[in-house]
Amino acid sequence: MGTNAAKNETTHQIISPSQMHAHWQGHRKLTRRVIEAFPADQLFTFSLGGMRSFGEMVKELIAIAGPGVKGLATGEWKELDENLDLGDSREKLLEMWDETTQEIDHWFPEIPLDKYQETVIAFGQYEDKTYCTLLYFIDNEIHHRGQAYVYLRALGIAPPDFWER
Repeated sequence: MGTNAAKNETTHQIISPSQMHAHWQGHRKLTRRVIEAFPADQLFTFSLGGMRSFGEMVKELIAIAGPGVKGLATGEWKELDENLDLGDSREKLLEMWDETTQEIDHWFPEIPLDKYQETVIAFGQYEDKTYCTLLYFIDNEIHHRGQAYVYLRALGIAPPDFWER
């Protein structure tokens, strides 16, 4: 039975690429609202427990998302670079967030369906199957957004409802 179960895992689809894309973009819309909820003067400075500011975390999310989806679609990977020159500007961060959203919209449909089960080495260092890599991109965003919720609450600000994606 174990052999058939393993075989079925790679032949049966439970979510389509377009559904996965829409799911992630729902998370991205919520994360954008969290960025907007942050006081501009705290976005790149406030932290707790030695964690990075939320602004720095968002730079990581931007550095992963667009280039990551492009890498999955084309097989061409650049080195991960989180050093985005945005100053401490929420407006520039949101502008880059929106550009990344468009980049995801462009490249996500270009990932071939048969590639989801292939092993890739994202950014030349993270080896996993394509679908696991995509899930990591989403999970990482949710993780950092959760940290931002704690920051917002510490600042006395109610974060956006997490279920409104």
